[in-house]
Amino acid sequence: MIIYVVGMPGSGKGEVVKVFRRFGVPHVNMGDIVREEANKRNIPKTPEGMAKVSIQLRQELGDNAVAKLCIPRVKELLKEHDAIIIDGIRSLGEIQTFKEAFPEEKTVVIAVHSSPKKRFERLSRRGRSDDPATWEDFEARDWKELQFGIGSVIALADYLIVNENSLDDYRIEILKIARKLELI
Repeated sequence: MIIYVVGMPGSGKGEVVKVFRRFGVPHVNMGDIVREEANKRNIPKTPEGMAKVSIQLRQELGDNAVAKLCIPRVKELLKEHDAIIIDGIRSLGEIQTFKEAFPEEKTVVIAVHSSPKKRFERLSRRGRSDDPATWEDFEARDWKELQFGIGSVIALADYLIVNENSLDDYRIEILKIARKLELI
């Protein structure tokens, strides 16, 4: 089974990954692939640099470029695990790329939603080099994500978690989905 986690930046996708990893579900982070490409291309991992790399990859390999680059890692993980989680899906085309590469695998999409205010607060605290420093940068990043097609993936998700309350409440919701997927 391939479990896709989708959500706007700062929504809490990483916590889904952390909880599932406790049950032995490994993950592939699509953002890590883009950051690795930025390193290879000597492009700074700033919001602007990451946008540049994302656009370059899509120009070179198509709209589903990051998914294509993830396939070898997914293939290796599926050799040893019954389920894996892919964090950072941005479009239906990316999911289709994985479905074509792994037609025998069941697919599940988990969407995480948080308000823009909450997400900006989280990103401000996270402090990763590619996190937006200002509200304007944050809005620009959201628009970029929406242009990639992330809204369509969220709209068609199998499960939706609203992450607006406490971390404990959020983890309870994640555990409910893990049980439904028979991971625990």
